[in-house]
Amino acid sequence: MRLLKWLGVTAAALVIVFMVSCGLVAIRPASTSPITGPSSIAALERISLGGAEQTILVRGQDRSSPVLLYLHGGPGFAHLPWAPGYSDELEKHFVVVHWDQRGAGASCEGIDHEELKLEKIVADTIELSEELAGRFGGNSRIVLLGHSWGSLVGALAVQARPDLYHAYVGLGQVVNGKRNEELSYEWVLAEAERRDDQQVLAHLRTVSPPYANSDELGVQRRWLINYGGSIFAMDRVPSLLWPLLFGPEYTLETRLSFPACFTASTDAMWGDVGAVDFQAEIPRLEVPVYFFTGRHDWNTPYPLVEEWAEVLEAPSVEIVWFEDSGHMIPMESPAKFQRALIDKVLPQTR
Repeated sequence: MRLLKWLGVTAAALVIVFMVSCGLVAIRPASTSPITGPSSIAALERISLGGAEQTILVRGQDRSSPVLLYLHGGPGFAHLPWAPGYSDELEKHFVVVHWDQRGAGASCEGIDHEELKLEKIVADTIELSEELAGRFGGNSRIVLLGHSWGSLVGALAVQARPDLYHAYVGLGQVVNGKRNEELSYEWVLAEAERRDDQQVLAHLRTVSPPYANSDELGVQRRWLINYGGSIFAMDRVPSLLWPLLFGPEYTLETRLSFPACFTASTDAMWGDVGAVDFQAEIPRLEVPVYFFTGRHDWNTPYPLVEEWAEVLEAPSVEIVWFEDSGHMIPMESPAKFQRALIDKVLPQTR
């Protein structure tokens, strides 16, 4: 009887602790953990880009280090809460800047998604790059890294303003929007057939690229993820939901609006993705290029990256393979991802 009473009291106490914790999360302002040292920086900042207030996360042990600007994917998949999981080592060598793009995450408030266009995000990227290049240590150039949708934005920014950048890193590089979705869809279809998943096949055959909206895209992406064509090493990836719910980088308001902002951004700019053909549009880039590519990536299919790398003219072009990863390399292989940036890309800043 005493045991039952003890269990009841303990359960009640845990419920109270949980409710208090949730309440604290709900009311606390957005923040980032401090970095010790006389020249360090650890700040969440609001910055005006193209007349719109947006949020950046700036972290580094030494303000005079080269700047690494990370462009997130989507469109609209802001990532500030996940950034600490694959930036800790980078912060020792770079000033790492993560940015929630216009209309996404902590940069969603006050944005009319119907007016979102690829060229606006590219213009914001260039404006932010100019600000960062002049702000830290007098360093005139930065390293630009674009992930997935961000790689589309990044390549166009580098093409337009190579003078701003030491190097470009295409992480899960978008090459040809139309062929990208065709190859990705064909891979999922073939995998369902190989597994004889008749219900999945029936589901997949209700859609086909080009997708009309995020709902249709979501049908294909659901099974792409389930079959390991997006996140290959799911067992190595920590919870994606926990940082969004409890990461200190977001307020409660941002957490609640995150899904709607993501969907609205995707719907607004998905047509821009489908129109891209970089083999035709970008025959040359004026800075060293690194393609960080997962061997199991069928979200942005790696054969297209190989094709573009073969013909792209640049001071240097290198595919850096991640043999045990898919599309989410920073989460699947965070140590290898950071080491590759430090060993291969950092020397370009010297």
